[in-house]
Amino acid sequence: MAEGGDELKLLGSWSSPFVTRAKLALAIKGLSYENVDEDVHNKSDLLLGSNPVHKKIPVLIHNGVPVCESMIIVQYIDEAFAGTGPPILPADPHERAVARFWAAYVDDKLVSQWTNSSRSKSKAGAEAMTEMLVAVEALEGALRECSKGKGFFGGDGVGLVDIALGSMHSWLMAIEAMSGAKVFDPARTPLLAAWMERFGSLDAARAVLPDVGRVVELAKIRHGQAAAASTSNNNGLM
Repeated sequence: MAEGGDELKLLGSWSSPFVTRAKLALAIKGLSYENVDEDVHNKSDLLLGSNPVHKKIPVLIHNGVPVCESMIIVQYIDEAFAGTGPPILPADPHERAVARFWAAYVDDKLVSQWTNSSRSKSKAGAEAMTEMLVAVEALEGALRECSKGKGFFGGDGVGLVDIALGSMHSWLMAIEAMSGAKVFDPARTPLLAAWMERFGSLDAARAVLPDVGRVVELAKIRHGQAAAASTSNNNGLM
């Protein structure tokens, strides 16, 4: 039970950065909830009934009512529990709009390219990684603008953009462990490199971020499966 008797249930999977977003918001607000691990290859009736449109995780069920899509869930948590814990979105309308803009940018330009690069070792994968690094440089400027010289995109505290980007923390660390290349290079993006360490040391982040070693093992399995599928497809060519 959450504070005030509210019942919260989160349908998700340990490795999903999108689920991690919801977990980060709940942790920052200090809310307790029931964590329900879903098998994404054999989806439960509860998940299918709670998100009949996309049939995807995460889904937050608040007193029996479902809320879908990770960034919508984060904003819902902030609004539904406005009197609990620190705010995630700023009070000023313009600052709130800027935060939403950069949170969307994280998904559109960084997460999408990370997904493309992780699925392919070909030229397309390399191009996606290049595009991801371009997005990282833009986010360096966003951090400089939004933080106003403080520690986070949200200023003194964690905000919407911090959660959007911070949910990728373990996967970004896994990329570094596997490739030896730093996505947030201190020489190229010093603010983001410092932010990465600062975010990872937060109590809320340490409580919910997936173990990097476990993520690396999962990434290796997925790469192996993708390589096998590619070989199988190529063998079928005339």
